[in-house]
Amino acid sequence: MNRSLEQNPPVAVEIPLTGMHCASCAARIEKALSASPGVVSAAVNFATARATVQFEPARTSVAALQAVVRGLGFDVLEMEAEGSAPEALHDAEEQRRLEDYARQRRHFLLALLLTVPVAVLAMAGHLVPALREAFDFPARPWIELALTTPVLFWAGREFFTGAWAAARHRAADMNTLVAIGTLSAYLYSLAATVAPGWFAAATGHAGHAGPVGVYYEVAAIIVTLILMGRLLEARARSRTSGAIRALMDLAPKLARVERDGREQDIPAAELRVGDVVLVRPGEKVPVDGTVIDGRSTVDESMLTGEPLAVTKQPGDAVIGATLNKSGAFRLRATKVGRDTVLQQIIRLVQQAQGSKAPIQRLADVIAGYFVPVVICLAIATFVVWFDVAPTEGRLTMALITFVSVLIIACPCALGLATPTAIMVGTGRGAQSGILIKGGEALETAHRLTTVVLDKTGTITRGAPAVTDIIAVGMTDDELLRLAAAAEAGSEHPLGEAIVHSARERGLDRLKASDFQAISGYGIEATVEGRTVLLGTALLLRERGMTTDEASARKLAEEGKTPVFAAVDGRPAGIIAIADPVKEGAQAAIAKLHALDLEVIMLTGDHRDTAEAIARQVGVDRVVAEVLPDGKEEEIRKLQAQGKVVAMVGDGINDAPALARADVGIAMGSGTDVAMEAADITLVKGDLHGVAASIALSRATIRNIRQNLFFAFIYNVLGIPLAAGVFYPLTGWLLSPVIASLAMALSSVSVVSNALRLRGFTVARS
Repeated sequence: MNRSLEQNPPVAVEIPLTGMHCASCAARIEKALSASPGVVSAAVNFATARATVQFEPARTSVAALQAVVRGLGFDVLEMEAEGSAPEALHDAEEQRRLEDYARQRRHFLLALLLTVPVAVLAMAGHLVPALREAFDFPARPWIELALTTPVLFWAGREFFTGAWAAARHRAADMNTLVAIGTLSAYLYSLAATVAPGWFAAATGHAGHAGPVGVYYEVAAIIVTLILMGRLLEARARSRTSGAIRALMDLAPKLARVERDGREQDIPAAELRVGDVVLVRPGEKVPVDGTVIDGRSTVDESMLTGEPLAVTKQPGDAVIGATLNKSGAFRLRATKVGRDTVLQQIIRLVQQAQGSKAPIQRLADVIAGYFVPVVICLAIATFVVWFDVAPTEGRLTMALITFVSVLIIACPCALGLATPTAIMVGTGRGAQSGILIKGGEALETAHRLTTVVLDKTGTITRGAPAVTDIIAVGMTDDELLRLAAAAEAGSEHPLGEAIVHSARERGLDRLKASDFQAISGYGIEATVEGRTVLLGTALLLRERGMTTDEASARKLAEEGKTPVFAAVDGRPAGIIAIADPVKEGAQAAIAKLHALDLEVIMLTGDHRDTAEAIARQVGVDRVVAEVLPDGKEEEIRKLQAQGKVVAMVGDGINDAPALARADVGIAMGSGTDVAMEAADITLVKGDLHGVAASIALSRATIRNIRQNLFFAFIYNVLGIPLAAGVFYPLTGWLLSPVIASLAMALSSVSVVSNALRLRGFTVARS
């Protein structure tokens, strides 16, 4: 290893960026940062608008890195001082995204307002022959010019500034395509408006009484449609930070701590390791620690994803932001600030989002070659015809062929090919309850090879329910009625499941008295003069009673929790409680197999329970007893094997894995954090939506490829004709009017083909 690196290890920093418009913008920043002195590595994520840079502090600085970004024509969001609250920078980024969305919206609305009358003036006479004479008045080109100019140079000015920034660094992107196409049509039309007689003579229409043909509507419509796409992207980006904000909001703001011999409420951020903290019933645990006295049950579902509360007693570890259900206890803080489990999860989500390589959009890749080639062809056409055409018409001939090549190569169809299909595809998905955050998720989902499913809330319902009743010496309903009465005073999820089941069956509610919770074992109560005992097998054995171990073992093998019951000192049976498999889960997983996908179940639950569920639904492999950071690591391992992975989950504990996966899919019945961290949300919480979203992605990608074919076929056929290649032999010369018609036809073909996605159907059974 380099000795200087050993003595001065690299420092990692995240730089929030602004001003990026496409994946190639991110690639350009990444390339420049990587080439900067002192930079060890650099990765720029377009989706999160952040650059993650490792650098040697002795050779460069954050300020120097920011200067590199600004030198490319982009900007950075100034970072807060070291040690300041992470919420401050997060809020600043959020505010910048909202401002960006508001600006994009203003530009789009203005462009739309001015483009509609331009399109009407230009097309009404062609679409309705009876109106042709009314719209063929001399001032029409001047009106179109007045309306189109602000569309291009105010609403669409970012296309031109972006194209210029790319050109200065010898690059080409979608901005370059849009700028060249719209500017070519605009400048041609401007010249035709200012000097109509000269253009009429040049095109062989000197005797034409009406105004010469202009193409202002082409420029205006291109800008407006692409601004609409950017507006939708800005809206999606403004919400990408929701997962981090939701996680930050989980932590309680105040904590009751014992200091100087008295209890006092202080901000949770001021807690120190070793502080003694009091946690009362219904409060969130403010910090990671160890229980030193008291007993309670704590809902840890935000971390484990499991619905059952966990009993806590002296010596047990508790985790910050989990919910204290019943009882009070004191804890000694062991981890505070950035070291808590919650903060570690937040960092995992941020790192996973930041490490996602931006998808290099096919149109941007093609643009890198297409634009320079077209420009070279247009220039060559001008030069050749200026040399070989007759002297009296050589300038006109060279100029007309030059403009024809540029117009027929105008990138409106190329610019529409991908975003139009994505907009229609995502819209169709939304109608079917599949919310897709953006085009990247849709593009990536078609390459998936592996689907990883969380168990609780995804394959199962996410709430415990009574599944079996084995009564001894009484009816099932009588046993359930007595158990529900005894459990009415309990806050334990198993007790709540029993009470809920009795209510569903319409059983009369009996009155209980002398309720006693036996911590870690069960409960005891008197119901209408009868002593009812509910709990573990050990509890009954300690009271001198036998238990049906064979039935209990069979239930456990099926992934169910047996609750033993005794009435008046005699065994009364077993009530089995489990998190039931969702209806249709097995069929939904069969659909994933039909799409040739590997299906893995990933859960924090016990292996026996997980294996039992896996047998019911038919998954290929089970990874059980995994903690939140372990889930993210399992996704990473699968990706290291070359697999393209989708993670499907619903809990806060799934957020890091959802962010790490190539595509994160959240069940709409789950938590807001999971839905914000995911790329796709299934509103109905229906597992069939997983297969449907992947099928929709595949259909959309096929559509995009067809669109790109339509976008280029006219160029392939029309550019030689526009350049006058066949003119010496056949006299064929493509005029700008026909070039514009071909360009419009390619756009119509692309949009019409994309609209076919509206017929995509989502099968639910």
